[in-house]
Amino acid sequence: MKVMLRKNNLGHLSVYVPKKDLEEEVVNRVDNPDGTVLTLANGWELKFSDLGEHIQLPQTFEARKLA
Repeated sequence: MKVMLRKNNLGHLSVYVPKKDLEEEVVNRVDNPDGTVLTLANGWELKFSDLGEHIQLPQTFEARKLA
């Protein structure tokens, strides 16, 4: 699914999912050799394969929701 990463008003990383009209703050980030997993405040875990350390925000990425 396509999601947009951006900084919210407090400067924290947040994820916006347009198809769900959902915006949640990122509460945890785990970097693995095969990608990055972001945990959102609502409990969702999204896996990104092309998320680097220093990215320019806001930007749209392809993510996969983990079960």
